[in-house]
Amino acid sequence: MENVISKAKTFPVDCNNIDKKLRQILDLTEEETNFHMKQSAFLYQLAVQTMPKGLHCLSMRLIVEYFKSSVHDKEFPLSERYSDPSLQHYVVFSTNVLAASVVINSTAVHARESGNLVFHVLTDGLNYYAMKLWFLRNTYKEAAVQVLNIENVTLKYYDKEVLKSMSLPVEYRVSFQTVNNPPASHLRTEYVSVFSHTHYLLPYIFENLKRVVVLDDDVVVQRDLSDLWNLNMGRKVNGALQLCSVQLGQLRSYLGKSIFDKTTCAWMSGLNVIDLVRWRELDLTKTYWKLGQEVSKGTESSKSFALSTSLLTFQDLVYPLDGVWALSGLGHDYGIDVEAIKKASVLHFNGQMKPWLEVGIPKYKHYWKRFLNCHDQLLVECNVNP
Repeated sequence: MENVISKAKTFPVDCNNIDKKLRQILDLTEEETNFHMKQSAFLYQLAVQTMPKGLHCLSMRLIVEYFKSSVHDKEFPLSERYSDPSLQHYVVFSTNVLAASVVINSTAVHARESGNLVFHVLTDGLNYYAMKLWFLRNTYKEAAVQVLNIENVTLKYYDKEVLKSMSLPVEYRVSFQTVNNPPASHLRTEYVSVFSHTHYLLPYIFENLKRVVVLDDDVVVQRDLSDLWNLNMGRKVNGALQLCSVQLGQLRSYLGKSIFDKTTCAWMSGLNVIDLVRWRELDLTKTYWKLGQEVSKGTESSKSFALSTSLLTFQDLVYPLDGVWALSGLGHDYGIDVEAIKKASVLHFNGQMKPWLEVGIPKYKHYWKRFLNCHDQLLVECNVNP
């Protein structure tokens, strides 16, 4: 051993060459890591924004079956309930057959008196026939279901140009600093979902109704919601879950120069109790379009436009729902407490990881999937297995 060590010491070692070689290896490793990170981010966004093959198959099969069958002139049962203001009316904006079905099924299953429930599914022309056939094929206890093509709705108030394309509730990934002047890396991220421009036509689509509950198509209902119809909201218009971790002052970059209370909490779509009578009195739809014109002059971002206009339209008109009514974050937050999930009346999968996507958070998926009829023949044939 001594001879080997002695002999090794006689060989000159060029540390500079070793240093250069190690740095080259490090640089190549960093480049390869960056490439794979960018590739991963791209594939993630592709998975989020692309309709799964099974859902596309289901939609196409439903459309084909609709025109092959004799249901063209068939009306939904219980249609006399659609405009009865004494019943409980729920509105769902959706272009996703399965998502809308889960919302309606979970609500009807937990209702004390499902015969009092009326669901209005608003969709676009592309998905109308698939939606119509699905809800003609399936029943939800004693609840009534109406499917409306938003592009064919006749309105007395606004030009039909507004309805050329239906828009769903809009989600924004909002990042902001948590304390004054922290390092740029210390940012907080939340997903804020707000009404789309189509929501502001509600008072004119349902002229005979006084109150509706609006449900996003990424929610699951776990309790009876009938108590929402007894809420005394005072002079407020929108009963909503408030996200007080996000205050309007933290969103000043989105709200521009508009006048607002910086300490006001942002409100969320997902579960919203809407007083249509008060809405019409204040003509909030006109307020929305007016604010939209003002905001669009001061911002180049359509994201800032939609978010700011929705939040400002209902400023001082939001009735805060108790936190047990709805729990948000199941589409982006891995750390939600199981007990909080069990106690919530409504689970909101806001975020990019929706439960019907492969990228959905696995430990939350069963809360959504249990209200899906996985034994439906078309679902089996299209291999729909979220």
